[in-house]
Amino acid sequence: MPHEILAPAADGVISFFKYSTGLLSAMNFTRINLVLSYAAALAGSLWLAYQLRFDFAVPEQTERTFLIVFAWVIGFKLAGLWLLRQFEVFVGYFSLPDFSRLFWVLLATSLFVFGISTNLGSDYAPPRSVVLTDFSFSILGLTAIRLAFRQARTRAAARTPSPPRQRARRAGIIGAGLVGTALAQEFATRRDLGLHAVAFFDDDRTKWGMRVLNIPVVGAPEILLNDKMDLELEEVIIAMPNATARRVAEIVRTLQKLQIKFSTVPSIYELTTGQAKVSQLRSVEAQDLLGREQVRVATDDVQHLLRDRVVMVTGAGGSIGSELCRQIASYSPRSLLLVEQSEVQLFQIEQELIDSGCGKLLVPLLANVQDESRLEYIFRQYQPDAVFHAAAHKHVPMVETQPGEAVKNNALGTLRLAEACLRHRTDRFVLISSDKAINPTSVMGATKRLAEMCVQSLHASYPEATRFMAVRFGNVLGSSGSVVPIFNKQIASGGPVKVTHPDVTRYFMTIPEAVGLVLQSAAQGSGGEIFTLDMGKPVKILDLARQLIELSGFIPDQDIQIEFTGLRPGEKLFEELSYRGERITGTRHPKIMRLLCEPLPYERVCAFVLELVDQIDQLEPDEFKCLLKSAVSEYQPQLGQLTSGAPRHGKANVRSEGKDKRNGRRPNSELGSEEPFRHVASMDAPR
Repeated sequence: MPHEILAPAADGVISFFKYSTGLLSAMNFTRINLVLSYAAALAGSLWLAYQLRFDFAVPEQTERTFLIVFAWVIGFKLAGLWLLRQFEVFVGYFSLPDFSRLFWVLLATSLFVFGISTNLGSDYAPPRSVVLTDFSFSILGLTAIRLAFRQARTRAAARTPSPPRQRARRAGIIGAGLVGTALAQEFATRRDLGLHAVAFFDDDRTKWGMRVLNIPVVGAPEILLNDKMDLELEEVIIAMPNATARRVAEIVRTLQKLQIKFSTVPSIYELTTGQAKVSQLRSVEAQDLLGREQVRVATDDVQHLLRDRVVMVTGAGGSIGSELCRQIASYSPRSLLLVEQSEVQLFQIEQELIDSGCGKLLVPLLANVQDESRLEYIFRQYQPDAVFHAAAHKHVPMVETQPGEAVKNNALGTLRLAEACLRHRTDRFVLISSDKAINPTSVMGATKRLAEMCVQSLHASYPEATRFMAVRFGNVLGSSGSVVPIFNKQIASGGPVKVTHPDVTRYFMTIPEAVGLVLQSAAQGSGGEIFTLDMGKPVKILDLARQLIELSGFIPDQDIQIEFTGLRPGEKLFEELSYRGERITGTRHPKIMRLLCEPLPYERVCAFVLELVDQIDQLEPDEFKCLLKSAVSEYQPQLGQLTSGAPRHGKANVRSEGKDKRNGRRPNSELGSEEPFRHVASMDAPR
């Protein structure tokens, strides 16, 4: 090949090596070793390919060009490996996907060299047979290097001293798939875990009698009940993160009969997002038995919504708000505004996100969403592109006795925040609503429905501005006030476990699942929608209580008693999915449905909210609930259920005849559901 043809290639190789020199200075010692090892292996494979091509008698004329040929061929391959990030790998691990990436990189670079050899064949390009042989040797050489690094890590881990007099416990692993295999490898390399896998169990009959990592697959988990199976197991780990809840429950019952210690690997969500490692075992929990499938989110859509944008989350320290912050941070926003009224909760989520490496994104902001001037400052200062509104009062029995506080936080706070979004041209506003907003019987549900009406009316009045939407879903496991931690606390104290009613049912979702679907809804919403999430099958709370008792190693109604206390104020026996007048349509995501209903005029909804706020300190709770019904027609208030500590502002019996002396109107229980308020404050447009 003429020198003028080689010059551009040589310049490129020289530039690459100059860049590599700077890169290597920032690498740690292991990465430098990897680069040097790869270079040596590529040089050796090319040299051996030449020797085989010429039967170990390379012509002297060919040897004279070795320096140039080796320089550009090896430099080009190293450049390809660098461009495809093969020097950024963790060298202590090497699996089939890693090998696949290495194979395709070397194949692409070898095909390029082969093309040059074919079209511009000369002394400065290797013969085609050498290129093909070199490709094979390169694969073998680089794979051998990666395996050597992995073996070195394994031996280093094996040399880690175990705690004194600690004997590895004999463990069985249920699930001989990728997760179970990875767990067995962890046991073999990490003596500090104190476990030694002696048997696999799997439902796949084709694996029975086979060996995985030289560990036998003895059969299905139920084989443990066979008295002839004398494996002397001291612990069993369920390594089936994709198994159905019914199957996990069956396995748990089997292990409970054996009275053997058992645990499970983290959920597939925690494993795939890097929040946990396969070796971080935990107890089997309620969410493992509730039948929730893994949520698949169209990450490209969510990435387009969040990447390099300013995102605000209100209620950032709460159960839903904090998970919103975690997931949003993973999509690389430009800034993440953490808006929270509680400084303790704000500090906790801020520190958690800082520890996860997201500190540069965060802007912690103490604020009350009812504070117009504070909201105005935040929006003017940071100009958020998307707002996820999770701040709310959600404790049903508590706000039954203090309905005015729920209206201020859930309805007025939503209205003030939505108006700020409208004034500052925020792209999207997503209200986190509740299934209790459907035909509500509680103040919490009614105020959430009123919040939905606020955002719907704003979008209908100003369709070209902010895209307002709401997302409804049911109870989430692990949230503050959730029934599961309450039951666990009651079990730990010896019982009784208190269930409101033997027939009460609820829909449950895991927090990561709910938040993932909220982000998906936000990405596909065009404005004005109320999205509802597929909440699966309703769960009977009595059955859930029994499962939790059994998971704790006790027998229901024998070791731990179950006590029925009756439904609390505002609670339903069954939750509903939609109310009359709503049309349900599908969306692009199978677990998200769109509800369509006719919004009320913005001025009228705003007047509802302001009149309610104006009457908070003028009416007693039952009177206030009747006033709230005038705004939310489908609300069915539960009256006359005040506790002894409830605030009292006026007459006790709201259902008595006559006019209210304070405001000169009849009690609102006698008003029609569509009758307008007598005294309203109007607002023509957001300020």
